[in-house]
Amino acid sequence: MEKRYSEMNKTELQNEIADLHAKAQKAEQMGMVSEFAVYERKIMMAKSYMLDPTLFDPGKTYGVEGAPGSSFKILYMNGIFAWGYRDESQEMEAFPIAMLQQPGQ
Repeated sequence: MEKRYSEMNKTELQNEIADLHAKAQKAEQMGMVSEFAVYERKIMMAKSYMLDPTLFDPGKTYGVEGAPGSSFKILYMNGIFAWGYRDESQEMEAFPIAMLQQPGQ
């Protein structure tokens, strides 16, 4: 049985990310767009478990990885997920913290 990301240590997470990158690259080369997207999301989740959620503050605004010019204001944190609002949207969303860019990045 596979371990959950939350049960893995940093080395195991790094190995998982490397494996997922290889699988994503293969899916991209084969033109499997949906499979590539799944691997990219899994990579973001694994990277999120390597970050400290306490470094992300409710009330602050962060950039969004892969969406230049887009911002995300955190309303509250729940584990590795930041809940809040993107840009001027009225719809609440959740992002894994690896998708958020610290100011100045």
